[in-house]
Amino acid sequence: MMEAPAIIVAILLIKYFKKTNGEKGETSGFRKVVWHSITNGSVLLIIGSLIIGFLASEKQAADVRPFTTDIFKGFLAVFLLDMGLTSGKQLGIIVKKGIYPFLFSALMPFFGGFVALFLSMQITDSGGNQLLFAILGASASYIAVPAAMKQAVPDANPSLYLPMALGITFPINVMIGIPIYANIIHTMHG
Repeated sequence: MMEAPAIIVAILLIKYFKKTNGEKGETSGFRKVVWHSITNGSVLLIIGSLIIGFLASEKQAADVRPFTTDIFKGFLAVFLLDMGLTSGKQLGIIVKKGIYPFLFSALMPFFGGFVALFLSMQITDSGGNQLLFAILGASASYIAVPAAMKQAVPDANPSLYLPMALGITFPINVMIGIPIYANIIHTMHG
């Protein structure tokens, strides 16, 4: 549910900044940009799958379980392995772009994670829920957004955003971020 709004906001921001910077591209009104963002193929697939999942009965869900559960895990593992190999090969491009992409992909997760952790402490007393909020706030999209950006923003540079998300943000979150958030929550809950 969080991927679709994130993709829509990303497309809106890209269209807005292209327009304000005077770059060529769509200079149409805000409503047209919003409509394009919502009707983007990736967003439609995500929203459509949520609607189908909501409307499907238990039996209908059971009938497609081999495709949605069993085989999906295998395809997801292969997809993530391929994405990891691709981004690993492209880590050198981040070095060529200077320190800023590295700093952004290393520090932004902590900003998002701490904001989400603080907000979650206002919403719930459950340490598990707070940790989940922090992890989600700190993470980058590793699956849907790279595919959506490839389609929606063809001039975006996957050799930059894939290694940033998968080569820097993901390992930092797993090795450093999650333990920090868990320790903060453990300390807060005694």
